[in-house]
Amino acid sequence: MAEADPLSSPAPSLAAQVRTAVIWRSGSQVLTQIVSWCSTLIVIRLLAPEDYGLFAMAQVMLVLLSTMNGWGLASALIREREVSEERLRQTLGMLILLNGGLALVQFLAAPLVAMWFEQPQVAELLRVQSLLYLAVPFCALPHAILSRRMDFRRPAQVRLAAALVGAATALTGALSGWGVWTLVAAPMAMLLTEAVGMTRAARAPIRPSFRFAGAGHIAGFGGVMTATQIFWFVQSQADVMIAGRVLEAHTLGVYTTGLFLAQLLAAKFVPPINEVAYAAYSRQQGAGPEPLLATIRLVMLVALPAYAGLAVVAPVLVPVLLGDKWMEIVPLLPILAGAMGMLTLQILFSPATNARGHPGIALRVTMLGSVVMPCAFLIGSRWGVTGFAWGWVGGMAVLTVATVRLSARVLELRLAGLVRGVAPPLAAALAMAAGVALVLRALPAMVPLLTLVIAVLFGVGLYLAILRLIAPERLVEALRFARTRGESAALPAE
Repeated sequence: MAEADPLSSPAPSLAAQVRTAVIWRSGSQVLTQIVSWCSTLIVIRLLAPEDYGLFAMAQVMLVLLSTMNGWGLASALIREREVSEERLRQTLGMLILLNGGLALVQFLAAPLVAMWFEQPQVAELLRVQSLLYLAVPFCALPHAILSRRMDFRRPAQVRLAAALVGAATALTGALSGWGVWTLVAAPMAMLLTEAVGMTRAARAPIRPSFRFAGAGHIAGFGGVMTATQIFWFVQSQADVMIAGRVLEAHTLGVYTTGLFLAQLLAAKFVPPINEVAYAAYSRQQGAGPEPLLATIRLVMLVALPAYAGLAVVAPVLVPVLLGDKWMEIVPLLPILAGAMGMLTLQILFSPATNARGHPGIALRVTMLGSVVMPCAFLIGSRWGVTGFAWGWVGGMAVLTVATVRLSARVLELRLAGLVRGVAPPLAAALAMAAGVALVLRALPAMVPLLTLVIAVLFGVGLYLAILRLIAPERLVEALRFARTRGESAALPAE
């Protein structure tokens, strides 16, 4: 007799669930990020670029080991038809063993990382940050449980609470003179809050099982996803590994802060969309390319004008958000914005291919990226910090093309459909950027905040007007998804 699945429960239609999930996951992300950004912008003004440079050096090892923290093991549960209580306890046991080992590795290897960057304080940062791994099992397993239920409301509430705790910790540290330790303490407070909140929200087991009979397929799927993440680490962290050796801490801090600003959309808002998409794709196999194309149309509708606007308003945005001491970021943002547009498109593919049972495609792409991106950054390093920014552009162009080609057959995707999805918002975004640039030139000298407000309002209005002229159906589709309930939701398989 099959064991009952404790994670499944009667639910509304998939279309209605997806719409609700996207609204909760993405909408709450906006509120969470507002809280996070407010504290982050204050902290950036109080800390020095050197603090961010040291933190970036420590992050290299933390990000590397985090790719092996077993999140893929928990994600494998999302695709299971039935999951028993024993399977949950087995997965928790795997996660505890794995993350305990990672914490020990980071603690012992910290001095070696400090030697690589020639910064002794990096070892101290890493030893304290090794405590982060102990909370991961109690975030990853509840996340999988709630994702199976398509319940993104309670995780959203937990993440908002965690963001508030992190913001309070960051502000306390910055105002109290903790320096770089502010950047360590805030994420630790956030993760601990999230672990407690998520475990309670999902009613996840807290007693692990270390008998793993019958759980081999979960370990296998999680292993492929972990391998993908390891190669993703090489791809995404190669710039800091190289820059940390050739740039001083101040310049590295400028570069990483500029990259943080440019990556906000791709790093903070696209992952929640992908999280919902993966859960939904897993429940509706063989739906063809339309669910992915619908995601691409809606995401790029917002992402492309955001990146184009970032590129053109950088000279007034940076002093308003970060202060005059960060003006070295300004010439980097237009370059990085182009790369982030390609990155945003590229990362939308992996949830679809993973949900189809082909995690090897994402693995092949990240394997390629682990070669392409370091080579791009090595070449770019000859031209200093600007060269690293151009390395992102060249590397992402190669990876985006490779992702589309490798994924097309599995997803039944035609190039013409992809072009039709991206071309209208791209054309409207470029025209909008040109218009905003002309307005900025014509405006008289005034307070940067006022200039920024005028530029943003004009840019939004111009973009919508152009899009309504050349592709009104895109606006209709977005409004229909935002307004329609039940079966007629715009993204039935997302």
